[in-house]
Amino acid sequence: MLVKICGIKNKEAALVAEQAGVDFIGFVFAESKRKINPSTAAEIATSLPSHVKKVGVFVNETVDRMIEIAEVVGLDYIQLHGDEDAHVAASLPYPVIKAFSVGEIEVKEMRDYPCEYLLLDSPKGAYRGGNGITFDWSAVTELAIPHEKIILAGGLTADNVRQAIQIAGPIGVDVSSGVETNNEKDIEKIMQFITEAKKTRKDEVL
Repeated sequence: MLVKICGIKNKEAALVAEQAGVDFIGFVFAESKRKINPSTAAEIATSLPSHVKKVGVFVNETVDRMIEIAEVVGLDYIQLHGDEDAHVAASLPYPVIKAFSVGEIEVKEMRDYPCEYLLLDSPKGAYRGGNGITFDWSAVTELAIPHEKIILAGGLTADNVRQAIQIAGPIGVDVSSGVETNNEKDIEKIMQFITEAKKTRKDEVL
């Protein structure tokens, strides 16, 4: 089970996640309470081993600016979390993770989108993602999208992640607010979340 911790803003949280077995670290470059500047993200990224993939999260940013930040930070993936169409993804020289809100987009659009992974999130609120809201995980199985392409997000915590995995059957899970206390990353919650997600065996997934 792949695990992505998103909204990382400091080296301590990143290194704890790495030691716990995280697969992806997400840096938010869009306007949000978790926004990080590229130079700080670059400093954190250089402290991580190459097997931990660095993801830049953008919302309706220009292609040139995304590429610029990706080069500064040393990103491995670009996550598109806005209304970016397929042409935007196709023009990026990086593998793409595209976020979709389940139930708010045509399934065909998801299936045809040129990306490495589909990040399936809860319906959009005032802030895109990171709002701690779950959704009906069984809806993921109804999409008939290959599980190896799905990263599940939306209200996941150490307490519910194994159940979510068992129901939705994704290749990976993504968390941000679910490993925070008072809007800051919580070291204990990060370790607990990764441990619980990694415990899930293939034979437990529906």
